Amino acid sequence: MKKRIWELDAFRGLCIIGVVFVHLVFDLVYLYEIVKIEAIPGWFQFLMAWGGVLFLVLSGICATLGSRSVRRGAIVFAGGMLCTAVTYGMYRMGFDSSIIIYFGVLQCLGICMLVWPMYKEMPWWALLLHGIVLAGLGLYIDHLIAARALYTTSKWLMPLGIYWRGFSSSDYFPLLPHLGFFLIGTALGKTLYRKKQTLFPKVNDRNIILRSLQFCGRQSLWIYLLHQPVLAGICYLITL
Repeated sequence: MKKRIWELDAFRGLCIIGVVFVHLVFDLVYLYEIVKIEAIPGWFQFLMAWGGVLFLVLSGICATLGSRSVRRGAIVFAGGMLCTAVTYGMYRMGFDSSIIIYFGVLQCLGICMLVWPMYKEMPWWALLLHGIVLAGLGLYIDHLIAARALYTTSKWLMPLGIYWRGFSSSDYFPLLPHLGFFLIGTALGKTLYRKKQTLFPKVNDRNIILRSLQFCGRQSLWIYLLHQPVLAGICYLITL
C-alpha cells in the first residue's frame, strides 16, 4: 500500500477547516444576519480572496502524486454540480439569487483534474511557465471587468472568468486564473515531491493535532459537501 504524504493531507485539512470557518462567518453575517459587524478585518478578506488559491496549488501538487485523475475529476465536478443544484433550490425557496453557485471551487477543481492528463508529460518548467501565463491572464481579465473595460452577454464565457454585468455567485472560481494556479502546483509537485516522499520525515505525524488535520484532508470532499447544510441548520436554530 502506497504511503500517503502526511503534510499534504494535513495542509489540505487545514484548508478545508478554513473554508468551513469562512462559510460560517458568511452565513452568520450576510445570509442570516445573526451577527452585525461594521467592517470585515483585513486578514479575513485575505483568507477569503487567497485561501482558495492555496487549495488549488495544493491540489496541483497532489495531482502529480496520484492516479485516476479523470475519474476523480469527474466525481469532484459532479459534487460541484450538486452544490449548484442545492443553492438553486434555496433560491427557489426564497433566498436571494446571489446564493446560487454558478462555477464554484469544485467545478473548477474537477475541470483542472480532468484536463491534467493533457499536461502530465510536460517538464516542470513548462508547467510553471504555462501556469504563470494563465494566472496572469486571468488576473488581467478580472482587472478589465472590474474597470468595466470588458464585459459580455454570453453565459458560455463565465467559466473562463468573463461574465456579464450584474453577475453574482456565492462561490466563483473561474478557470482563468485558477487553472494557472493549479498548474503552478503541479510544477511544485514535480520538483519538491519528485521522489514522492514526505519533506519532513522526522516529524511525528501521529500526534492528535496532525492526525485530525490529516483525517480532515482525506475527507475534504465530504466535509465540503456536508458542512453547509450543517451550518445552515445551526444558524436556523440560533434564529429560533
